[in-house]
Amino acid sequence: MANIKSAQKRIKLNERNRIKNRVYKSLIKTYTKKYFSLIEQYKNIPNQELLKYIKEIGNKAYSRIDKALKKNILHKNNAARKKSQIGIALKNLENLN
Repeated sequence: MANIKSAQKRIKLNERNRIKNRVYKSLIKTYTKKYFSLIEQYKNIPNQELLKYIKEIGNKAYSRIDKALKKNILHKNNAARKKSQIGIALKNLENLN
């Protein structure tokens, strides 16, 4: 443990930020996993309702990624890569039809 008062404050601050950031990262992972699992379902059984739901989940994932980027939780290249993967998956899905 740090002896200097400012270092102790910094440790507490870092821990608080780590917990907040963990929530954002977890939500991004959840939406992304759900998005890709829905795409697999759609490939097996194409359905317009499912496609609409896939786009809705994709929009939520985009939104969470943008918010995390704005709050400096994710690096800009990391956020761009995640958004690109989501976009490419949807584009490939639409090309199947």
